[in-house]
Amino acid sequence: MTRSPRCSLAPLVSAVIVLIGCGAGSQSGPATEVATPVSESSESAEALPALPPGQSLGRELGIAAVPNLRDVGGYTTADGATVARGVVYRSEVFHPLGAEDIESLGRVGLKTVYDLRTAAEIAEKPDQLPADAHHITLNVLADSKGAAPAELGALMHDPKKANAELGGGKIEAMFTKGYREFVSLDSAKTAYRELFLSLADGANAPGVFHCTTGKDRTGWAAAALLTLLGVPQETVMEDFLRSNDYILPQYQKVVDEFVADGGDREIPLAIFGVKAEYLEASFDEMRTQYGSIEEYFADGLGIDAAGQAALRDRFIE
Repeated sequence: MTRSPRCSLAPLVSAVIVLIGCGAGSQSGPATEVATPVSESSESAEALPALPPGQSLGRELGIAAVPNLRDVGGYTTADGATVARGVVYRSEVFHPLGAEDIESLGRVGLKTVYDLRTAAEIAEKPDQLPADAHHITLNVLADSKGAAPAELGALMHDPKKANAELGGGKIEAMFTKGYREFVSLDSAKTAYRELFLSLADGANAPGVFHCTTGKDRTGWAAAALLTLLGVPQETVMEDFLRSNDYILPQYQKVVDEFVADGGDREIPLAIFGVKAEYLEASFDEMRTQYGSIEEYFADGLGIDAAGQAALRDRFIE
């Protein structure tokens, strides 16, 4: 069947390749510098709407390209405290953004943008940002040795064959492996260390961290941070799964076309969306290697008790 370029299955292919790190090892590694503060804009940021925790700021601002732009704050911790709003946001890639979109994004007053993507992803779709936002590259998957099957592109244009190669839980297994790597890869540990150390410094706020769709590498960053801050596990999972509400509608036509050609709907849903088992794999890897979130930060990321306290002081109100 004929497909328009916008609804091509190419994004479905690249989503798998990026997640499992095809070619990521050849890209430059995570940045070793902590983000430097940028000067305040001459005009103060316009007041942002007060949204319930986890709601799309991108939609509220009318920026169609970033429906998964959300404030990480607003959640209540187990002991009744609140995660501060307006300190850090999570998002997908800021591309493509028009001039009006960039102006709307300017209302957030971003100082620091933490880009968790590979060099190839950044070259293909560079962030389009307000002029005074400082961009920091933190390549989570630089050390990944995984590779998608060489025939994946053709496979995804042959849905019935895709059913055999990726159905029956195979694609989910690829993702759970990738989510374990968010904890185990040296490049991931370096990237997340730099991210969290920088977030503890108020001079870099407000900031935003993002990957391509804002659900996988970004999803673990948000989940790890919220867990360290004491947000209950069920709330952390709810926040993680909210990506489905904002991302999957963008790919509905792609999914429908894939199914119309005989493909199993669960395959593209597993790629474009998120499942609880993905984040559970990251937490399982964290507990297996380190025992607790505090030990993961201390032994895995090299952020000691004082550094963890600085994060809590920055985020808890």
